[in-house]
Amino acid sequence: MDRSLKRHRHDEAGSGSPPLKQQRLPVKLLASPWQLTRIRDLPDELNRDALSLRDIVGDALVRECWHFNFLHDVSFLMDAFDPDIRHGVDVHIVHGFWKSDDVRRLVLAQDASQFPRVRLHVAPMPEVFGTHHSKMMVLFRRDDTAQIVIHTANMIAKDWTNMTNAVWRSPLLARLPAEQASTPSGFKADLLAYLASYDRRGPVCKPLADQLGAYDFSAVRAALVASVPGRHDARARSGPVWGWAALERRLRSVPCKAGDSEVVVQISSMATLGARDDWLQKTLFDSLARCKEQLGRPRPGFKVVFPTADEIRQSLDGYASGGSIHTKTQSRQQASQLEYMRPMLHHWANDCQGGRELAAGSPVCNSGRNRAAPHVKTYIRFAADRSVDWALLTSANLSKQAWGETSKPSGEMRIASWEIGVLVWPELYGEESSMVGAFESDTDIAAAGARSGVVVGLRMPYSVPLQRYGQDEVPWVATMGHAEPDCWGREWEGPPCR
Repeated sequence: MDRSLKRHRHDEAGSGSPPLKQQRLPVKLLASPWQLTRIRDLPDELNRDALSLRDIVGDALVRECWHFNFLHDVSFLMDAFDPDIRHGVDVHIVHGFWKSDDVRRLVLAQDASQFPRVRLHVAPMPEVFGTHHSKMMVLFRRDDTAQIVIHTANMIAKDWTNMTNAVWRSPLLARLPAEQASTPSGFKADLLAYLASYDRRGPVCKPLADQLGAYDFSAVRAALVASVPGRHDARARSGPVWGWAALERRLRSVPCKAGDSEVVVQISSMATLGARDDWLQKTLFDSLARCKEQLGRPRPGFKVVFPTADEIRQSLDGYASGGSIHTKTQSRQQASQLEYMRPMLHHWANDCQGGRELAAGSPVCNSGRNRAAPHVKTYIRFAADRSVDWALLTSANLSKQAWGETSKPSGEMRIASWEIGVLVWPELYGEESSMVGAFESDTDIAAAGARSGVVVGLRMPYSVPLQRYGQDEVPWVATMGHAEPDCWGREWEGPPCR
């Protein structure tokens, strides 16, 4: 070939435009799928986007309300409704005080008798050591819409005043046209199956389920993860599953980023799990480690967030907040449990004098809740770049009663308590979406500038980076006395806890 022609072709090829750089999509910020509750004694700037109970149920369009909870103060609940319609709202309260002579049941009945439109419903409690711990509201409105609210607060003033809690609310759900009635799926199917579990000994939630069947749940961006007391088949391939088996099934379809990751378990109660860590590691943590692309992925690390006595003393309510936060370390078995959990334990507030030093150079993101003691429960998987692979807001604490025992060789598992929660993850908002922690508001996303496309904030209840317990620190134990005065100058004698 003529050299000049060859050179011409080479020059022509080299003079073309360089390949286009991959264009970054503009960032679209979406608010957190859950909100924190308003803290009375914190300034407004730390309560941005936070909710009071009145914000949730105080709309004058509310006509009917179902409440599921452990503890109920009927007058406190009724005060939150719009005063113009308060006495016209049909209120249903579902509780677990099944013994007719239970003082809590008697007090609840007496309080409810002051309000003619309040009806009480007893949940079946087949397990002796279980509780009706689920925290949910279902609202029906006069504009023919409905809303599901799943949260972490008892229906008492204390939990809605200076304790950190969180609330997930569905969009307002419209009625389905009659011709579009179909077999429920996804969130709706799981919720209706959960409600049907209350009717095993007679109708409790059937009227509620019948109403919800007529609503369109297609706008809900979440999966339901619930626990129902009793014996269940953990290996069921179809139909409802509960507890850790339900969580594992959901997570098998949730994509997670490659590389290192960690799951942060943040709770307000740690039960006695055993002298060995078999249940924690092989049942609960194995379930939490699941993801869509499991093969070849390293197992995530695990951290547990739980306050110490010093954090309780310095909280807004001082020792009084500690009556809602539970663990025990006194017995030999509990002492053994503390030893295997100690490497995982981290503070609720990351500014504790007795805690380990924070990693040098780590930017501190403040949740605004360091002094508001935790009653919230969250389980969050973080990728190596600190984005969120998935997040669970739930009533379920760290216990076998809540999540279920290890299954037997037959696949049978046993759950003691009623629990309910919602699982969210980025893909629910589109394939190219990401989820990042939001601090002090539902959209204050410090890392958003380095991202593109849809970025979903996740309102963080705790500050990061997490602070590991110091060598001699132990969790707060409400059943032990504490002589060191709290921020109000009070001591703690360790009275019996609820």
